Amino acid sequence: MAKSSNNPEVYDASKIEKLEGLDGVRKRPDMYIGDTNERGLHHCVFEIVDNSIDEALAGYCKNIRVTLHSEGSISVEDDGRGIPVDMHAKHKMPALELVMTNLHAGGKFGKGAYQVSGGLHGVGAKCVNAVSEWFEVEVSREEKVHHMAFSRGKTTEKMSVIGKTKKTGTKISWLPDPEIFLTTREFKYDLLAKRLRELAFLNPGIEITLEDQRSNRKESFIFKDGISEYVLFLNRGKTVVNPKPISFSGDALADETQTAKTVVDIALQYNDSYNDQIYAYANSIHNIEGGTHLSGFRTALTRVINTYAKQNNIVKEKDPNISGDDVREGLTAVISVKVPEPRFEGQTKTKLSNGEVDGIVQKIVGEKLKYEFETNPSLAKKIIDKALNAARARDAARKARETVRKSVMSSGGLPGKLADCSEKDPTLCEIFIVEGDSAGGSAKQGRDRRYQAILPIRGKLINVEKARIDKVLNNNEIRTIITAMGTGIGDHEGDGAFDAQKARYHRVIIMCDADVDGAHISTLLLTFLYRQMRGLIESGYVYLAQPPLYKIKRKRREQYIDNDEQLNRILLELGAEDVTLVRLRDEHRFPSAKVDRIVESLARLELLGNGVTRYGCSLEMFLDQHDGEILPKYIVRTRTGNEETFRFLKNEEERVSFIAEEGIEDAFAEVIVRQVEHNGRTVNQRLSIHEIFEAAAMTKILREHIRMGLDVKTWTPGEEVRYHIVENIDNPEKENRVELFSILELLGKIREMGRRGLHIQRYKGLGEMNPKQLYETTMNPETRRLLQININDAAKAEQTFTMLMGDDVPSRRAFIEDNALNTSNLDI
Repeated sequence: MAKSSNNPEVYDASKIEKLEGLDGVRKRPDMYIGDTNERGLHHCVFEIVDNSIDEALAGYCKNIRVTLHSEGSISVEDDGRGIPVDMHAKHKMPALELVMTNLHAGGKFGKGAYQVSGGLHGVGAKCVNAVSEWFEVEVSREEKVHHMAFSRGKTTEKMSVIGKTKKTGTKISWLPDPEIFLTTREFKYDLLAKRLRELAFLNPGIEITLEDQRSNRKESFIFKDGISEYVLFLNRGKTVVNPKPISFSGDALADETQTAKTVVDIALQYNDSYNDQIYAYANSIHNIEGGTHLSGFRTALTRVINTYAKQNNIVKEKDPNISGDDVREGLTAVISVKVPEPRFEGQTKTKLSNGEVDGIVQKIVGEKLKYEFETNPSLAKKIIDKALNAARARDAARKARETVRKSVMSSGGLPGKLADCSEKDPTLCEIFIVEGDSAGGSAKQGRDRRYQAILPIRGKLINVEKARIDKVLNNNEIRTIITAMGTGIGDHEGDGAFDAQKARYHRVIIMCDADVDGAHISTLLLTFLYRQMRGLIESGYVYLAQPPLYKIKRKRREQYIDNDEQLNRILLELGAEDVTLVRLRDEHRFPSAKVDRIVESLARLELLGNGVTRYGCSLEMFLDQHDGEILPKYIVRTRTGNEETFRFLKNEEERVSFIAEEGIEDAFAEVIVRQVEHNGRTVNQRLSIHEIFEAAAMTKILREHIRMGLDVKTWTPGEEVRYHIVENIDNPEKENRVELFSILELLGKIREMGRRGLHIQRYKGLGEMNPKQLYETTMNPETRRLLQININDAAKAEQTFTMLMGDDVPSRRAFIEDNALNTSNLDI
């Protein structure tokens, strides 16, 4: 007798599932956006921005705007043609809904809409839709604004017309879904700025604006000279060999079957450093792992320089051979290709794999660079001389590495000052590089010997930014670190070359004092690791220990505090201890535990309130508009003469009605200026409509308040006292009452009360802690706080190391002057 198909052991048709719509993306998000951590979160932004860039490549978009909102959502807006909104004949739905809800639906498969594009698979925008708590699209097209809303990939509001406009373009806003992004939903400004700046360099004449409403930061990127300006930007603060970058472009057909050409743009400039920076892009997408365009460029560059040097007798017989590493020393280059049918490895497009691109790039670079050298022989000689010097230094460095290797073998292996751990599995081991013998001694006593190694270093390391590798290798502290790590150094080939797989520890933790000297030593160590062991950083092995900044004490409570943000949070907790909140209209009492929750929610509300106050409206006035259900989605700000008023619109319907009522022709203009009669005379009136993206998050907090029993109807302070904070409720004789005219006043009063009787001790040196304290606060994996070092913006990292550690004194002085006022707790 056959087993029932309900039996879990039976594999039959009942076990086959078909995921509908975007359910597959939600089920396996990593497959589509890379991961569900910081990288995938930002990849969502780049997918949407890349769609706007594709409009720019097609010649229809000049401005792109990215806005980070206070409650965690983000908007991307462009002035392209706008996504089509007409009905799709085959699928019987608006094209807008089709491209936002159906995988592999888009305008980039054929070449009708886009000759060149970065989006290829028709999965970008709809994947972002699928992993968003909410997702809204506004399309300005054919003098109408169309709106549509989604949640987690499902349509929640059908497409509708919400206004008239003279503009064209697409605006997409979304909030990352906490069910998908479990570890972080916070967008990083610097990471986004790096990518948007790249796109502006790669697409000359396009203006890209990034605004962060959380911190009031704003930048606009526009570059007329494209990648030539990019190379100059990368070399800021460095002494260059050729002041004007060598730049050229060319195009070619991959084969006779192709109708669209592959376009190659290259800019390069040499500087006097010992490192290279080469950035490769295909269709404006940064290929972190390179690909065929990068390999073609490297091959052609080495061949042209060697051929020219031999033909012009620049290289002598006694000179060493010039290798690829030598011709790239001090080189900064940007390679940008536009490929009609690009092929990448994976949806995240980290590597270009079109085989034909290698040959095209080789041919164009070979011809163009040879012409540059022949027309400017003095520059060619400078570049070849630099490569020859690199070859000679490579030989000296090889001998220095050999000396280090021999000294390791003769001394029995590991350095004497290293207190190694007993564990031999590198994935379980960590090494603390500790400033000074005193702190090193405490760390050795306090550590867990099984898996924690300690390496004390004395004094300050050699500045590797200003020294050639053979000089660096003669420094005792550097040699000790190299020996302890076991990875080798540098990006050369052969013996002694860096290999991350040989790392003896998978956590390299720099532990220095929280003062000026400690910061300097940390910077010197990071400079060395960045220049000579960069793979450790790229593998995620390098960390900065974060010793506590403060120790606080009140009565019997002692606690270590990591930063000022945590201190502020503790002040609220301390202030809310042993207090009762009394609502005067009915003498209802909120106990201390509930006061703590109220204070926490008010602090969140205060932070989100920045999304309202930036438009001139007070937070109290906005909160007063709560009708028991929701807060308004829009604020209308009107300035008539010298008088300013605000009107609040709950939703899209009220917005549409207001626009019709006021007879506004272009409801999506930033500011509407018109003349009106006011107090018997004609004056200018400026009117603007602002969407409050934070309204939904603030509404959730007010619902919490309702559940806790707070009044949420009136927030603006009046003449009547509404609440009392009561201290020492168990002792009526010592009872202290603080009057509140608005519940928002509670935050300030609680902070004041939190500071009373509090002793705050600030730590600067690791030596101020005994071994037990050092372990518990800084070394114990269960309680410590580590800052992982990564390279989100390699160009910015390169400039920072050059400016802080190189020879460009004016830039360093300017940096210090610009940031002096932002410094707190400076140890002088």
